[in-house]
Amino acid sequence: MSKEIVNRVQKSGLVTIDLDDIELPKNILEIDIKFWLYECLFLKEKEFRASVLSHDWSKYENSYVYVHCSSDAIVPTWAYMLVSSQLENYTNKVTIGSKDKFYERYFEDAIDKIDFNIYKDKSVIIKGCSDEKIPLSAYHLITTKLKPIAKSIMYGEACSAVPIHKKSN
Repeated sequence: MSKEIVNRVQKSGLVTIDLDDIELPKNILEIDIKFWLYECLFLKEKEFRASVLSHDWSKYENSYVYVHCSSDAIVPTWAYMLVSSQLENYTNKVTIGSKDKFYERYFEDAIDKIDFNIYKDKSVIIKGCSDEKIPLSAYHLITTKLKPIAKSIMYGEACSAVPIHKKSN
């Protein structure tokens, strides 16, 4: 007398969103402008402009670049503008800020491209235990986009999902 094994998760109609499925680019590059500052601390306009103009920007071709300053220098806004204006001729995307800021922007753009209508009136699980590169803001954004559409939103795995939102009838 054998009993058939029934996959109750599959029968439940739960839909899983795994943010790890958003493919990160392999060519993420950094520009730390502290190296263009005098003693890595002070911006001297003439020298800074000369560094920017003489830099080989072609090595950033088709890449994703984040520009920041890792020293405690006070860097004027125009310095970042000058660097990014050169980069934009070569890169796929420029982010001003840390690598974490880059990931936030990248995931925001990727989530904005998702057609959320496919989740209409569905029970959705946003998969947990994801890569550490996935920023918390991505979970917030996907939840915000799902709330008006999905029947329910949960976080984790089907066997131990934490309820986040349930649409009122």
